[in-house]
Amino acid sequence: MKLEVLAQAPASSKADLLRFAPRGSRPVADVKPAEFDGLASTSLLHREGARRVLYVGIGASASVTPDLLRRAAGSGAKSLLKIGAEEILVDATGHEAHVGPIVEGIFLAAYKFEAFKAPAARRKTILKSLRVVVAPAHLAAAKKEAEASRHIAEATNIVREIGNLPGNEITPIVLADIAKELARTHHLKYTVWDEKRLEKEGFGGILAVGKGSANPPRLISLEYEGGARKDAPVVIVGKAITFDSGGISIKPSDRMDEMKFDKMGGCAVLGILRAVADLKLPINVVGLITSAENMPGSRAYRPGDIVTTYSGQTIEVLNTDAEGRIVLADALAYAVAKHKPRLLFDLATLTGACVVALGGSRAGLFTSDPALRQALWERSEAAGDPVWPLPMGDEYADQIKSDVALVKNTGGREGGASTAASFLQHWAGETPWVHLDIAGPAWITKELPYLEKGATGFGVRLLVDFLRKKK
Repeated sequence: MKLEVLAQAPASSKADLLRFAPRGSRPVADVKPAEFDGLASTSLLHREGARRVLYVGIGASASVTPDLLRRAAGSGAKSLLKIGAEEILVDATGHEAHVGPIVEGIFLAAYKFEAFKAPAARRKTILKSLRVVVAPAHLAAAKKEAEASRHIAEATNIVREIGNLPGNEITPIVLADIAKELARTHHLKYTVWDEKRLEKEGFGGILAVGKGSANPPRLISLEYEGGARKDAPVVIVGKAITFDSGGISIKPSDRMDEMKFDKMGGCAVLGILRAVADLKLPINVVGLITSAENMPGSRAYRPGDIVTTYSGQTIEVLNTDAEGRIVLADALAYAVAKHKPRLLFDLATLTGACVVALGGSRAGLFTSDPALRQALWERSEAAGDPVWPLPMGDEYADQIKSDVALVKNTGGREGGASTAASFLQHWAGETPWVHLDIAGPAWITKELPYLEKGATGFGVRLLVDFLRKKK
């Protein structure tokens, strides 16, 4: 899609015009307030000469936020696409501080997963051009922010496309191939561990979870070097279970099809590394994707097994469906030992307990660093990837103590998201560390203003925004 930021609208253009209308405004004189008055999430389509103009309500001017404009722009774009728009012109004057979210909303709204649809059922038109008009004094800054947001949104959409692919299309080996191609196009260092190398180097957690599947596991590393060689990297670990049946502790059949989305933490890592490379951030970033398929095969790991991880620490398996923390343990331990990161993240669709606690819109945020907690919490709302802090502590660590190993892989129903985070902390150690449980917002089952059903790409925008602004 072509993107331009302009100081004035073109004299003549075929583009449909998108304008934001605050509460109480009357953009069209002959339209009564009862019909349209700028209430958030409402819209008015009007013809002005030969041009279609869509006014999208944004509510009270004092309540306008970056995410509100992202949603307004996205819903406006979706409405225009439904009536055949191929070019959109956005009047962003007065909203120059939020040009980035406006661009993001439209790019995200333009994505549709149609890989397996019959040609006749696919969207008839695609968005070819987006122009954004701002006041001349803001042109340079708006251009820079729009271009950055374009890269972030495109990376998010790629994550959504990979995430939406089913388990028969995406296996750990295929995911490794996708990472390899990303490394080639974006000049990243790529390393992959196959099952033989994983066994040789002692990655017992990943191997245990992947044993039951005909599709062998992989550990994937992508390294971006934007900083000095001596600078310690930020390491981002992602869980990518390409399909999670639950293993021997098999899941109920209801909604098991959604377990193709258990790879979304690892997919987010791909998007983050792509965006970081496109933006040429002056830092070093390492992405580690720990990928397996959790199946109840004849070689599958069992409840009662004791697994020895990369660090030598042991796990008593009580439930094979609590597999994400087991594969993450290996990757976190490797990250600490190999890269000695200045900051360590992990993203994982880890617990249903987090969804019960927070619902489907927010990720659980776990860290023992108050400054990190506050910074991520504050930025998450503007980034459109909202999080909410949840506790860790001795009471949760006590729930996962094992009589026969260091820890057991489940601590029962009470505080399940917090016991899972406390489990991971054993492998993060003293490294500054953030765990994001994205089980709720990683995919959606009903459309949002700028997102269709399916994978959301959650985490890409939040962490890229954080890395862009981290000193």
